[in-house]
Parts: sequence; C-alpha cells; structure tokens
Amino acid sequence: MRPRVLFISGREVNYIRNRVLLAALEKFCDVTVLTGKGQNIPSRILTGLIQFITHRREYDICWAGFYGQPFALILSLLQRKPVILDAYVSTFDTLCEDRALFHPRSLPGRLAYWLDRKSCQTAGLVVTDTQANAQYFAQTIGVPEKKLRVVYVGCDESLFYPRPDISPSSTYCEVFYYGSFLPLHGTEVIIQAAALLKNRRDIHFTVGGNGPQFRKIKEMVGRLDLKNVSLVGWIPTDQLPVYIAHASICLGGHFSTVPKAARVIATKTFQFIAMRKPTIVGDNGANRELFVHREHIYAVPMGDPIALAEAIGELADTPTLREHIARGGYTLFQERLTIGAIADGLSILLNFIAP
Repeated sequence: MRPRVLFISGREVNYIRNRVLLAALEKFCDVTVLTGKGQNIPSRILTGLIQFITHRREYDICWAGFYGQPFALILSLLQRKPVILDAYVSTFDTLCEDRALFHPRSLPGRLAYWLDRKSCQTAGLVVTDTQANAQYFAQTIGVPEKKLRVVYVGCDESLFYPRPDISPSSTYCEVFYYGSFLPLHGTEVIIQAAALLKNRRDIHFTVGGNGPQFRKIKEMVGRLDLKNVSLVGWIPTDQLPVYIAHASICLGGHFSTVPKAARVIATKTFQFIAMRKPTIVGDNGANRELFVHREHIYAVPMGDPIALAEAIGELADTPTLREHIARGGYTLFQERLTIGAIADGLSILLNFIAP
C-alpha cells in the first residue's frame, strides 16, 4: 500500500525545493497538496491552514515543505499524525545572520529562534539540504542529531538536461552566472574576477538575475568599464536552459564569505551539472559533501576573486579539463541526484517514521 502524504508549505509549490521533493514523493506516495494561495508567506500560511481545517481526506504523514516551520508547530497541535519538517532554511539564520535584519537578542530575533527550535522539537523528523546545515541545526538550534536527515536539492530534470543541439561559441569562452543578488551569493566577487580578466578578449561573462544588490553590481560594472560583462536582468526559468547550454563555463557559487554560504550547495549548481556543464563552486564543507575538486566541479576559495579569475582562465585554456569536469559532474548527478535517487532516499525516510 502506498503511503498517503499530506503536503503543505509556506513557499509556493513551484519553488524548486518543493517541486523536486513533490516529484520524488509522488513516485511512491499518494500525495495531497494543501499549499495555500497568495503572494507572500503569511497569506500562504493562512490559506493553507484554512484548507487543512476544512480538509477531510485521509493521510498517514504530514510533510511540512519549505517554508514549513509554522505548519510543523501548528499541525502538531491540530492533529496526531507524524510530521516531517523540511527545514530548508533557518528562520533565525535568515533574519539575524544572513540578512541581518534583527539583532539575535532582539525580540524578533528571539521569536525567530524560538520558532525554529519549537517546530523542530514538535516534528518527528527534520530534513535539511546538506550535512553542513544539519550540523547548524544541531549545534545552534539544538535539534538532536538522530532526528535530522539530509535530502539534497536536485533540480527539475524536465528542464535541465544536456542540450546537444545548442553548443557554446567556438570563438570565445562564455561564462554564465545568475542569481538574486543577495549578499549571500557574492556576485561582487564574480565582477572583480571579470575585472581581472578584462584583457582576455576570449572570455565573456553573462550575468542574469535581479535583486537587492543589482544596482550596486551595475554601478560596479560601469565604474570598472567592463566590456566583457553583460547584465541581462531576470531570466524566466524556462529560458535558463538556453543560457546554460550556450555557456562554456558555469558559476555555481556561492562565492561570499557570509557564514550561511559555507553550509549550502547553490541550487544552480545542480542545474548546471545536470546539463553537463563544467561548474565552478565555492570551496566549502557543503560542496565537499558531494563533489571532488577537478573531478565533478572546480572549487575555489570563497571571497577570493583572484582564485576565481585563475580558475576561469585555466578552464578557458584547457578544453580537456572542462570536458572531464562536465562529464564527472553529470555522472554524479545521474547516480545520486536525480528525482529517482531522491525518491529512493525519501522512501527509506518515510518508512522510518510511518505509523
């Protein structure tokens, strides 16, 4: 008999973390999705709870998808079935450390910490995206290690797969990056690396996305007079594979020295290796959980534009190394990071908690 899973989340269902886990769960479960409607997390939480209260379908397990902390806490009070919390991000870390919106000891900071801790206490299992993040929840939030499980992000394989009909330019090396221009990402490190390579006429950077630091990055490109950088703005998800396919090298990141950056594997990294592209990432504990330098990816010290520029230069000059890394990363993805592989891991996880 297939497990019956009730899936509810604070972020939209199409958010990549939710989309991948739903696709994996649906391979071996009967899934009912109650994620609410709305333009923001509070409205989706409210409408999701209304749906839950009026819902009458039977289920065996509640999956509180990203962002799930409020649901894990409330559902533990409203029903008795096991709850699995996807703690993809920490509320406390996001508000107090990553974005520094509140002091950790302020009232909002204390509430954020309480929400993380209490929701993890009430959940039967807590899922994170890396071992490094699991350690953060254990050491900072106080979650027992025996309650933590790791499920890597993966990607939408219906969009991100090798495109042999679209080839990189043969006359220059195209370097591609996109993001939401948060301090976490270290986009300025990429621009500094581009400045160091500005005299390499055979290397060009395409940078997509928008966000809080976009104006700062645009001014930086202008001030440094970087003719080798094109800022193309927001790229719709269905157009990303075209940009990736045209690239000779992809930048997965994260490249900042923000502490959170060392605990995550950037979602774009999974997309790039799934499309069989040589990918440069920040050398951190999270990336080292999966990848080997010069075998699956090319790793550079975080916050170091000189090292990033040297890596890009070496890959641009060495097509055989680019091909070796692209092949190694793609093979690893097929072995460990497909929807099917993630589903196998989730099946074991659900069997552990199922009533």
